[in-house]
Amino acid sequence: MKFDVIGFGALNVDKLCHVNRIACGGEESFILKTSEAAGGSAANTIVGLARLGLKTGFIGKVADDHEGQLLLDDFKKEGVNTEGITVIKQGHSGNVTAFVDRTGERALYVHPSVNDTLTLNEIDIEYAKHTQFMHFASMDEKPFQTQKQLVEVLHEVKISLDPGEIYSQKGIAKLAPILRRCYVFMPSENELRMLTRKHFKKGAAVILKYGVGIVAVKLGRKGCYVTDGKESHLIDPSEARPIDKTGAGDAFCAGFLYGLVKKKDPYECGRLGNFVASRCIEKIGARAGLPRASDFKNI
Repeated sequence: MKFDVIGFGALNVDKLCHVNRIACGGEESFILKTSEAAGGSAANTIVGLARLGLKTGFIGKVADDHEGQLLLDDFKKEGVNTEGITVIKQGHSGNVTAFVDRTGERALYVHPSVNDTLTLNEIDIEYAKHTQFMHFASMDEKPFQTQKQLVEVLHEVKISLDPGEIYSQKGIAKLAPILRRCYVFMPSENELRMLTRKHFKKGAAVILKYGVGIVAVKLGRKGCYVTDGKESHLIDPSEARPIDKTGAGDAFCAGFLYGLVKKKDPYECGRLGNFVASRCIEKIGARAGLPRASDFKNI
């Protein structure tokens, strides 16, 4: 099978705690309700792409436990191919405890577990080669090294990277092996500043010098900034009534990658990214609000 996009990242069950406010050190807050859902940054993006009708797969690792089965079942329900996911008998699948307040702001506590043990010899290289795009999201050190090794053998595959704060904290020199092969790089404004110590426009220019084809900077309420070195666009956000901002950045990546697969120009890709993100934050959780291709007529 030839895929449009394969994801490679952490697979986590999101355990959402909706609270009256997010407490600081020494303070108390109250949990209003709880819920449980499949998550993980790259995984959320891949589900978003599957909803939009693309052929998608995933590379990751889970344990043979309740959380692992939930993660696999959710992918299958969404039409994501799971043949690239390693399942082991020992250990526990990853999970994230998220505290979300009434405004949609959140605080996350991550327990990566078996996500952090994925090595190159557990990956089917032929599976990984049969895609137009490979979308990476941040993981811990061992799978980060695995991603760098995988990039070296995917000569015909376009690489997409959403660095998250974990990779941004590593510094640009450590990310360079992936950046040199990166077709599209999609950081948040803060992540780009962490990497380059510059305003997002100058920071994007720095990233392009590493050989990246397109930089799409997620600016939250300000929309996004997209540049390929030849053209640059500051694109206003789509209208939304935010309830929960969990997964907004992942949703943006889905919209942007959808545009690239469909041969849209950078400006249109940015508009699609903004739209998918706006729909995501109007519902609770990272995936509930992800739209389908038929919804694009509303843009």
